[in-house]
Amino acid sequence: MIRLRDLRDEAGSAAMEFAFAVPVLILMIWGIFQIAMVLQASAGVQQALGEGARYATIFNTSTNARPTDAQISSKITSAKFGIRNGTWHTPVISTANETASGYIDITVQYDVPTNFLFFNGPNVSLTQSKRVYTQKV
Repeated sequence: MIRLRDLRDEAGSAAMEFAFAVPVLILMIWGIFQIAMVLQASAGVQQALGEGARYATIFNTSTNARPTDAQISSKITSAKFGIRNGTWHTPVISTANETASGYIDITVQYDVPTNFLFFNGPNVSLTQSKRVYTQKV
């Protein structure tokens, strides 16, 4: 038989509220860290793309040419930072408009996996492009 006095007893209710709230709080904090990792990777991709773009504008007067696509790709790959557990794709350098319009397009892509402790989140694909104007020969 349940007494009215037993129904009004609030002993242990704070512990129950804490037990319900802590997993949600931990998941939210971990999610903030995951978002920060994606933002750090985005900054690293942008930094690498900028380094490659600056390198692509160098014009060697003795050879009368700019750096090769392989040299630019290597420069981009060596300049990336903040990228740990994702998939770095080889930079794509489009030279289709170089002779007519005097520019090349550089595109880099990085896939970042997310992990929310209790389940794996979606892969975030970071793709950034930059148009680089080069000196016409």
